[in-house]
Amino acid sequence: MSEPYYITTAISYPNGKPHIGHAYEAIAADVIARFQRMSGRDVRFQTGTDEHGLKVYQKARDLGREPRDLADEMTAHFVAMGERLNISHDRFQRTVDPDHHRASQEIWRRMQANGDLYLDRYEGWYSVRDEAYYDESELIEGEGADGRTEKLSPQGTPVEWTAEESWFFRLSNYADKLLALYRDNPDFIAPERSRNEIVRFVEGGLKDLSVSRTSFDWGVKVPESDGHVMYVWVDALTNYISGLGFPDDSEEWRKYWPCDLHLIGKDITRFHAVYWPAFLMSAGIELPRQVFAHGFVLNRGRKESKSEGNVTDPLALADTYGVDPFRYFLMREIAFGQDGSYSDEAIVTRANAELANSFGNFAQRVLSMIFKNMDGKLLVDYQQTDDDRALTAAVANGVAELRRNFDDLAFSDGLEAWMRAVFACNQYIDEQAPWILKKTDPERMQAVLMTCFRQLRPLALALRPVTPVAADKLLDQLGMGEARDFAALDDATWFEYLAGSGFALDKPEGVFPRLELATAVGEG
Repeated sequence: MSEPYYITTAISYPNGKPHIGHAYEAIAADVIARFQRMSGRDVRFQTGTDEHGLKVYQKARDLGREPRDLADEMTAHFVAMGERLNISHDRFQRTVDPDHHRASQEIWRRMQANGDLYLDRYEGWYSVRDEAYYDESELIEGEGADGRTEKLSPQGTPVEWTAEESWFFRLSNYADKLLALYRDNPDFIAPERSRNEIVRFVEGGLKDLSVSRTSFDWGVKVPESDGHVMYVWVDALTNYISGLGFPDDSEEWRKYWPCDLHLIGKDITRFHAVYWPAFLMSAGIELPRQVFAHGFVLNRGRKESKSEGNVTDPLALADTYGVDPFRYFLMREIAFGQDGSYSDEAIVTRANAELANSFGNFAQRVLSMIFKNMDGKLLVDYQQTDDDRALTAAVANGVAELRRNFDDLAFSDGLEAWMRAVFACNQYIDEQAPWILKKTDPERMQAVLMTCFRQLRPLALALRPVTPVAADKLLDQLGMGEARDFAALDDATWFEYLAGSGFALDKPEGVFPRLELATAVGEG
């Protein structure tokens, strides 16, 4: 039985359409999920939308609509994004779903039974945009919407003074337990930048957390407490277990919890690495294994902003340049865990240089020559040289290095290793020059083409988590069957079997066409 692997994205606020950050996180999580499936793991991949809270409530009020009506409309955009970007999730969890409300109320009851909830009055600063409370000491001064200096959250978002009756969670009781968690499980928070930031925050002391609101009613009702709805982050975080059937003793719950990886943006690390483990400790639920905080995707080095007019629709980029090249660019260009930048020019340059000109062109040259000069047939008996064996070793090493790096979530490093293998293939075919051997040494030409053909399979398999459609299209042309996981790399007899089966290549079709630059894609 294969080992289970559970990965989640943060669930998205549907108070607007998806932006590049949503696409980046979804694609990265999908690459991980596909990679783990190809590595033989029994993967469960969950994403969804976080539909409660003041932000959605105010947006609906401003539009003269009901919050649920707005949530339904906006959530449809996130569902469409997943379909368009080829995101292979197993569950799309909405926080408006009845099973989610039941799970959230159960974790609340367990925290209450543990003595960690009490009723008091909250007075303090709250950021609607962040759906977060901030201490006075955390606030910064900045320019507000009207140009005047005002208090802002550490994220630079507006804050407002809030005063209302509230349930509180005894977060202050969990500082020592959290610090012990970070000390004993150094990989619980990654990358190290985020881990250090959270450790410093908790070492600075924790105050009890307001976990209910009475000023609006758009949220999960607090059990046995009329007029209170849960603080949005209590129910939002609970999605990771409600989607598995909690609190029922479901097969999915038993199999997949604790979660292997919560993939989130670095701006919400505190909620996932402080509040969430504290809630789970209080409720007597096992903790997830890792929280990984990725960086931001910047538009030509700047954070996207509607006021600056540089907000890009990620689906417009995917439609213009292709889903697979867009996915490849994001995983190749940005060191995972750090901030990165994109532009139309960068997408086109990277995709053309590496996918079209290097790998795509190599595959097309090899398959075309076999189709034209060998009637598409494969040859098993041919004499191998040291050059042939060296290329096979270089490709095997590149693929192995990609797999090691992907296991460590170092996608750009893994694709760099893959590209070195592709460059080795191009250098080999240029040096061997089978188009010349065709006239001078036909047998050697066949040996060179067979050597090249055999490299296409591991290279396409390695790229498959990132560019699944293009990789499968190439593997189809290579005559590959259903076995398309990494275990197939260990099959030393596949080539002999394929050649002996009478397989013949059809006229090859390119899988990575060259891209043309478009301007101002999806901006508005």
